[in-house]
Amino acid sequence: MKLRMYAAAVAILGVAAAAHAGDLHGKVSGAKGESVVYVNAIAGKTFPAPAQHPVMDQKGLMFQPHIMVVQQGTSVEFLNSDSVSHNVYWPSVNGNKKLGHNLGTWPQGVSRNYTFTNAGVVPLFCNVHPDMSGYIIVSPTPYYATTNAAGIYAIKSIPDGTYSVTVWHEGDKPHTSQITVSGDTKLDLTVTR
Repeated sequence: MKLRMYAAAVAILGVAAAAHAGDLHGKVSGAKGESVVYVNAIAGKTFPAPAQHPVMDQKGLMFQPHIMVVQQGTSVEFLNSDSVSHNVYWPSVNGNKKLGHNLGTWPQGVSRNYTFTNAGVVPLFCNVHPDMSGYIIVSPTPYYATTNAAGIYAIKSIPDGTYSVTVWHEGDKPHTSQITVSGDTKLDLTVTR
């Protein structure tokens, strides 16, 4: 009887310990404008694909938003809201040209979906309008955030543990740091060219 009670107590404590989660927050310096901070792949962990389908619009001859962050496995809807035809293509994902793709060209009001199964930076272009560009950052985990104008970010409810965290900023080299999250944890990051 005592052995069963002990086993039950250990199991309850194990569940309680696994349920601890903290917030990772800080400031990104070294660049102006929006940066993206995300937790890299976690060994032995997989995450279900999100049910929502964010929209990357082509409006005013721009990709809107200019930078979108999604979790790996997300289907993104590419919409053309302009009165002219647009194209969407990316030459690579995280520099891997084998993962480049061209969705084609379509008129106003039409959209096409694409599911991003590879994590990394996806530079977007329109071959009809060469000045158009944007980015989709595909995070391997659901733990990511974009900074505000002051460079402040917060990633909520990360299970306590040690992680590799990357910061990305347009035109700069990504920077990766190791951090142990335990409750409320601060990590300031710097991007460099």
